[in-house]
Amino acid sequence: MIYLHIPFCDSKCNYCAFNSYTTLNRFKDDYSKALFAQIKDYFNLKLSKFEKVNSIFIGGGTPSTLNYMNYYNIMEYIKKQANDNVEITIEINPSVKKEWINEMIELGVNRFSMGVQSFNEEKLKFLGRNHTKKKAIDIIEYLNNKEVRFGIDLIYDTKLDSKSLLEKDLEYIKSFEIKHISAYSLIIENKTKFENKHNYKLNDDNMAFWLNDRLLDIGLNPYEVSNYAKDETYHSIHNLGYWSKKNYLGFGAGAIGSTDNKRYYNEKDIEKYIKNQSIENIEILNKEDEILESIFLGLRSIVGVDINLIKNKHKIDILIEEDKIYKKGNKIYNKNFFLADEIALYLDNQ
Repeated sequence: MIYLHIPFCDSKCNYCAFNSYTTLNRFKDDYSKALFAQIKDYFNLKLSKFEKVNSIFIGGGTPSTLNYMNYYNIMEYIKKQANDNVEITIEINPSVKKEWINEMIELGVNRFSMGVQSFNEEKLKFLGRNHTKKKAIDIIEYLNNKEVRFGIDLIYDTKLDSKSLLEKDLEYIKSFEIKHISAYSLIIENKTKFENKHNYKLNDDNMAFWLNDRLLDIGLNPYEVSNYAKDETYHSIHNLGYWSKKNYLGFGAGAIGSTDNKRYYNEKDIEKYIKNQSIENIEILNKEDEILESIFLGLRSIVGVDINLIKNKHKIDILIEEDKIYKKGNKIYNKNFFLADEIALYLDNQ
């Protein structure tokens, strides 16, 4: 698995805490060259030991701020390290140009993840989005006529949300037969425009349960705590790789990678990264940390948890009896992803 980070944006959304910038676009070409250099350096050193890549995810920031030529060398190179059926996902906003979508498809992109967030104009302005409902619909219709997979993101639990507002979003999702949805509850984070504005979030846990039920009603099934798909054909291979704790490589400013028990963090500052693509920090996970992480991630998704990771097997029996989890083979699976953290802490507490 490979993750590429593109830290440029035309505008910064009010809730966004990602490593992205709106005033550094002059560095795009130099950044693309540095990103390509980091990728080549890694594979030149590690190629003999590295398995073929099965998924590539390009996120941001706003990947569409880079043009076709910025991506050309990078994409042609990493595709040589990948399986023939590699999933290549790129994040887009509805403000994207159709010509750019076509160019990315030409470079091998076969899945798009679009940040729609809402079809309500007032909510879009509240979130600081730079697109309209009309533009979102236009790009959805365009992608529906392409031989690619795509999904859209939704944000809920804002102060503007109600069941009637979200119901209208669901009507669009149903009418356009969208096969993949990522639904995220608004998080108020530091160093964002929403910082300290905690009244901007409803904090209504019932809304998450209600939205989950409604997505099920329209044929979208959860395969992890925030992601829903029509069936496994539309699951994100990359998402499931994270939940399965597979190794992944992170390239770009602020990107994170994870191999075995090591997690590494790239330099966040764009100018420093361009000059030197060295790793800024490495975190070593001990065995207990790895086990706990596997339990948390497995219970938040359809991946499940190997029962051998649970020391107190009696607790498994209790949760099965209470109909919270079920066992299949040598794994346990969660019946309600929203309760994953509570169940994980219960199982880990000896």
